[in-house]
Amino acid sequence: MQTLWRNLPVPAQRRMARWFGRRPCRIQLETPVTSFTFDDFPRSSLLNAGAILHERGLAGTYYASLGLMGTKAPTGEIFTREDLDELIRHKHELGCHTFDHYDSWDTAPSEFEASILRNQRAISERLPGTKFRCLSYPISWPRPETKRRVATHYECARGGGQTFNAGTVDLNYLKAFFIEQSRDNFDAIKQTIDGNVRVKGWLIFATHDVCDQPTRFGCSPGFFEKVVDYAMQSKATILPVFRARQVIFGITDEKSSMQAAFDVESRLDIPRFAKGGSGAS
Repeated sequence: MQTLWRNLPVPAQRRMARWFGRRPCRIQLETPVTSFTFDDFPRSSLLNAGAILHERGLAGTYYASLGLMGTKAPTGEIFTREDLDELIRHKHELGCHTFDHYDSWDTAPSEFEASILRNQRAISERLPGTKFRCLSYPISWPRPETKRRVATHYECARGGGQTFNAGTVDLNYLKAFFIEQSRDNFDAIKQTIDGNVRVKGWLIFATHDVCDQPTRFGCSPGFFEKVVDYAMQSKATILPVFRARQVIFGITDEKSSMQAAFDVESRLDIPRFAKGGSGAS
């Protein structure tokens, strides 16, 4: 069965990831939303990009694989235990990237879920009281059954897609725009931000390392700073992913996850931002 899944043509894999295992919800906003996220959590993404965000009073979402902590990966030097403390101190958001950084398509859904649970146990041991609130899929798009399993643990999960989220979105597979794919074409970034503003959608930027000599998976601090500044000029509300999800769908910390999920799935018209505000109306 594993071989069957892996041997599917890439276009078929992408269609299955997009069409099945969905948790559809409609978003209607009066103020566009932007989020900045970092996969693998290389140290440079916190030390450089995190500092850029913090200086502007903003926070990002860092998707961590605890099994990679303290190692060297293709995206650079990965976060240390001390970096987790720094992340929390600056009020950034911590997301799950599976413990083992498993390929989301090539891994059996049961093993993918087991890696989620390993990551949850690892973060509770290293940062008692801290929980992952959202997930991003490592390496590739997810299988439909993987999406369904992820939905039992997290209220939203992020993929790729190089666009923003608008209209009816899939909370099990939110779209993101990887900055490194346009790091030599700032106009593409601007067009995406402008497009998100026009439709009043939710734009989730993603990248990996942020340093002066980035890997092919990252970008330079100067380029990242330009992206952040243009996003701020667009007047979008800039929030980490899980906080954005709460605000967009009118969910408070006091409301239970199960009740929140029921409320979202039982209606299509979602409470909107008040214009110029950062809270739910």
